[in-house]
Amino acid sequence: MGRAFEYRRAAKEARWGKMSRIFPKLGKAITVAAKEGGPDPDMNPKLRLAIATAKAQNMPKNNIDAAIKRASGKDAADIKTIHYDGRGPHGTMLIIECATDNNTRTVANIKSILGKNGGEFLPTGSLSYMFEHRAVFEVKMPENADLEEIELELIDYGMSGAEVNEAQEDDEEDTLIIYGEYDSFGELNEGIEKLGLEAVSGSLKYIATNKLEFSDEQLEDVEKLIDKLEEDDDVQNIYTNIA
Repeated sequence: MGRAFEYRRAAKEARWGKMSRIFPKLGKAITVAAKEGGPDPDMNPKLRLAIATAKAQNMPKNNIDAAIKRASGKDAADIKTIHYDGRGPHGTMLIIECATDNNTRTVANIKSILGKNGGEFLPTGSLSYMFEHRAVFEVKMPENADLEEIELELIDYGMSGAEVNEAQEDDEEDTLIIYGEYDSFGELNEGIEKLGLEAVSGSLKYIATNKLEFSDEQLEDVEKLIDKLEEDDDVQNIYTNIA
């Protein structure tokens, strides 16, 4: 999503009850990462970053530990990460990332939400040519940082681009968004750690190759759809072509 739209979404999330909306999704992301790569954060970069993301949202340590423990339980055995394609209002395109143990249930829910909110469920893979699957990290900007030097160092670890994300609030800090190829996730994470940069978050994301501008009125319609999708327990992330 575009920077302005992401900020609006973040402001709205701050008004939601984190315990009821945000923490369960963060917990599921931790469980999936631990299930895929093992429960030891030192040996599992995806888990390490899922934990960092949860901590950035002030998720309590006992919740994080419980989410890791669930990865070895029978309830987590069938949880898989699945992506669905959809079309939203006004020509918006959506890739909807879910973590589910029941694909039939999740598909039915996503189709229903899209249909009731001006959207349409698309065949899987329909939007593959419109999005790139990229490794994306957000790190805190060190004091007196030499951005050129950081970028030169990280190119050797698979970085393909970077941009400064300026703080939107006085009590926030600027961060650096680092991009890499899908298969460079582990290597790029290693480079970030070797440089001593503090990661705020890191994950594999779908980024639109051709982002579009929408009016505030159009974005309100899109936000209504996204709100409904995010209310579903299986939905983890939503990627759009919004500039």
